[in-house]
Amino acid sequence: MEDKLRQIAEILATSTSTVALTGAGISVDSGIPAFRGSQGLWGKYDPMEYASIEAFHRDPARVWAMLSELDELVLAAKPNRAHRALMQLEALGALDIVVTQNIDGLHQVAGSRAVVEFHGSSRRLTCLGCGQVLGRNELSMDIMPPRCACGGLIKPDVVFFGEPIPQRAMLAAMAAAQACSAMLVVGTSAVVAPASHLPVLAQSAGAKVIEINLEPTPLTGRVADLSIRADGCEVLPTLVEMVGRLKELKAPQTGGLA
Repeated sequence: MEDKLRQIAEILATSTSTVALTGAGISVDSGIPAFRGSQGLWGKYDPMEYASIEAFHRDPARVWAMLSELDELVLAAKPNRAHRALMQLEALGALDIVVTQNIDGLHQVAGSRAVVEFHGSSRRLTCLGCGQVLGRNELSMDIMPPRCACGGLIKPDVVFFGEPIPQRAMLAAMAAAQACSAMLVVGTSAVVAPASHLPVLAQSAGAKVIEINLEPTPLTGRVADLSIRADGCEVLPTLVEMVGRLKELKAPQTGGLA
């Protein structure tokens, strides 16, 4: 693994534009369960019964019961070492933008400034009647399902199955993938489209694709140039140190005779 980390650090230190694509796996160490995999949330809740827009319209109170359980975890969660490491890579000039499939807002809490929330954010609410967007703390959740002052049904400002990706997020993510010279894919199963297409798009445009995930994915051995089977919390802080040293070595030296 050490040789691979050195290779990855060299790519990140020399990349002219780097995108990080993150999934639920990066937030597991913050106490938020992944949706897929052996310990995934969808092992407990059928996504078609709890996470589709049809299910929400059919029985919003039932879906909100699951959402409230997840909401407690999200609101209590703190950024972990992987979130902070991506912020540090940004500070080093080795990461330009984070495209996240997560709805927890932890990248922003960690300090990342350029974040595309591909699937929205649970920290916002939206009214299906009038379209108003509210902060999570602007509405009482004592009565379920919550409703807007206009009488419309309130849902989290997240993308349910059966809903399109917000156009602004889609365009920003695609533009970043097409323009980058390296894409760092962390903690995603890479099976949910259209987010799963972003590494393919980056590869097609000539970028190096680097995958860090605990389990093999459809990217492994096909799209990813380098894959590491590890937790992001384990390897990303090490990468920050390596990239920092390489950046120092490559920095132009100033000075001369007085």
